Amino acid sequence: MRLLRTLILLLLAVASFPVQAATPADYLAADSEARWVSFELTQGSQIRFRTLLNGRWVDAMLDTGVSDTAVSSRFAKIAGMKPLVRARADAIGGGIGLSWAALERVEVGGLVRTGGRIAIIDADPRATGAAAVDLFVGSDLLAGHALEIDYAAQRFRLLPSGRMSFRGVTLPLRLAGPAALYLTELSLGTRTQRPLIVDTGDGAMMTLTRAAWRGSQAEAGPLTTAIAYGMGGQVETELTVLSELRIATLTARDVELRIEPDNGFSARKGAVGRIGGGLLRRHRVLLDPRAGRMILAAAPEGEWPLNRSTSGLMVAQDGERLKVLHVMRGSPAAVGGWRAGEEICGVDGSPIPAAYSASAIAGWSIGAPGRVVQLALCDGGMRSLKLARFY
Repeated sequence: MRLLRTLILLLLAVASFPVQAATPADYLAADSEARWVSFELTQGSQIRFRTLLNGRWVDAMLDTGVSDTAVSSRFAKIAGMKPLVRARADAIGGGIGLSWAALERVEVGGLVRTGGRIAIIDADPRATGAAAVDLFVGSDLLAGHALEIDYAAQRFRLLPSGRMSFRGVTLPLRLAGPAALYLTELSLGTRTQRPLIVDTGDGAMMTLTRAAWRGSQAEAGPLTTAIAYGMGGQVETELTVLSELRIATLTARDVELRIEPDNGFSARKGAVGRIGGGLLRRHRVLLDPRAGRMILAAAPEGEWPLNRSTSGLMVAQDGERLKVLHVMRGSPAAVGGWRAGEEICGVDGSPIPAAYSASAIAGWSIGAPGRVVQLALCDGGMRSLKLARFY
């Protein structure tokens, strides 16, 4: 966990205000099956790709947790998109401002929509990590079709609903409420957890409300804490690791589980939790709510390794320094008295490079238990930190 993993679940409330825009028309090309879209899988397990919006190339995210397709206020200003109606939306981390604007044309693989409306949002930019994203493709565009995501090949495509392009385990999938949530269920411990939101834009593996977690009686390791950023800002949750999670006949091992308060985002939407991209990426996925099913097949690579922190320091790069964002409960860093806000300017005698995340030193915070790391503070001090398994 050398860099902060992000959450990007955003559920935009459906405004009752009229927007003066042409009635939307969707067209799925006859050859959509051949129109694979290549994507980059971000450090937060989010699907980032390039597409066209109103004739302009835009960096986009495939996000089934977004109810209405949305564009950043930054891009809207550049593209001259005029906000017509203002409103508020509930998001992970808190409420955000939004407005509605007329949509000319958006393309996603073999799908084209012309007319209708699009949301313009003012969201916390940290939710999408280091690389900015200006378009969030939501369930209003996706839910009428089958969405196949081939994580191993880093590509996706849209197919007519009802198409089954590969074999795997089938789970129920439905749309619910005005927010058009993708909802499914699975067994954990002694109970079936339902409903669970399926969100390709959520970088976590799995999240449960505290009540659902207690009721599951599932076996897991010790609890610690972690933070992530949603569209509405920072969120703190408890964190543990499930040694095994059964998904019908599939078995996922070392699954990171976040436990959020009972008044958190999932509960506010009537769900007991969420399944995110961190877990989905271990599979080939078909999401087809119109046909009532989600299909999962184990990825050919097998299990993805879990990058478990052994330091307890969650940091973000700020120029030539690392800023401590959170100290995980019960960790070596917590025992050593580390505090959020402290800044690190060197690791084992090496300064923080500009391309830190891709550098050889970046893995220190998830290093082997027992290793002693020398950390140079930006105020001139020096501390040693002995890494250990603590959750």
